[in-house]
Amino acid sequence: MPTACPPATPPAPLNVRRPRHRRAAALAAAWALVSVPALAADDCAAAAAWPLWQQFAQRFMQADGRVIDYSVAQQHSTSEGQSYAMFFALVARDRERFDKLWNWSVANLSGGDVAAQLPAWQWGRKDDGSWGVVDANAASDANLWFAYALAEAGRVWAEPRYTAQAQALVALIAKHEVAELPGLGATLLPATQGFMIGPRTWRLNPSYLPVPLARAMQQLDPKGPWKAVLDSHARMLGETTPKGFVADWVAWHVPEGGGTGAFITDPQKSDVGSYDAIRAYLWAGMTPRSDPLAPLLQKRLGGMASLLQGGASVPPEQVHVSIGHVDGQAPVGFSAALLPYLQAAGAQGALKTQQERVRRELLEAPKDAPARYYDQVLGLFGTGFMEQRYQFLPTGRLQLRWEKACPQKGRSATTTTR
Repeated sequence: MPTACPPATPPAPLNVRRPRHRRAAALAAAWALVSVPALAADDCAAAAAWPLWQQFAQRFMQADGRVIDYSVAQQHSTSEGQSYAMFFALVARDRERFDKLWNWSVANLSGGDVAAQLPAWQWGRKDDGSWGVVDANAASDANLWFAYALAEAGRVWAEPRYTAQAQALVALIAKHEVAELPGLGATLLPATQGFMIGPRTWRLNPSYLPVPLARAMQQLDPKGPWKAVLDSHARMLGETTPKGFVADWVAWHVPEGGGTGAFITDPQKSDVGSYDAIRAYLWAGMTPRSDPLAPLLQKRLGGMASLLQGGASVPPEQVHVSIGHVDGQAPVGFSAALLPYLQAAGAQGALKTQQERVRRELLEAPKDAPARYYDQVLGLFGTGFMEQRYQFLPTGRLQLRWEKACPQKGRSATTTTR
């Protein structure tokens, strides 16, 4: 979202020992609220089947691979939406749609050459009624998801072309969307341009860098800036969450004449955490427990879990993070996004409440209910993770439920280890 506006837009590993006695019963009851299809070890179709993805693709994806958000006047498509959908298609073992999504993105957002041009953020109806790129700025979070989906698709489908495209894209991200900020070091900017918002002041987005994706970038680009980028990201989360909540936007400011610099409230966007920030909790919940940053995430982002465990039945739509004041009731997508986070926090009461809401308002919603794009996206991420359709390993590698049930021919040792 390079124009800096809101989007219109870890549970244990799969081989963990089962909990016992009452804890097992409670956990089983909570999981039952989000239906998990029974699988046979050799049933590839059942392992990959994902009804919510099929529903999303039918509602929001054209036959040519374009994902459309119908809630905005431009009927726009974004690099964020395209990259998320590629990830979901990979999780669903839907290679046909994966290819269509990527081919449309390259042709329409990257001018046909992703090795030379980062994807534009927004494509849609222009003011003159024509169709094309509306905002050519590139969104770094979307680009990371593009690269990650391509790299993992290259591995599981033994497709070197995907891997090469992922490497080319990561090189462009490192070159154009990572900056050395005074006093902070290598930092992921939200876009290629437009986020230096004043003298010695940069606008940053805490939700743009999922830790598992950064770990994967370290593997894909070992000589790149990714360790330093993770260090600056950890510092941002540690210094901008005084009450355990995350803001949509924060700023890094270096005093005139130098100095060490400090994080400040964004002078234009204020301290509100809402439609962007909800993803920070989602990514934190997906981060493996063994990741070195997992304790920081659990400690610094604990405000939402405490709020919901304390009796709030619906997540707030907005939080003023500097004082912990909450406003409004969030849509069901927020509840879905919080499922992995609440599971990781051990907030079983809040988890059960949010699972029930997700089941009622999203998974079992009437067919004629309005289809809300962002709710569907967050729902796919949150419920897909809770159903163990995918998990992230400590290296950032993706563990897919269908991999063992759907053996791939021609996979070499270099494509199966990361």
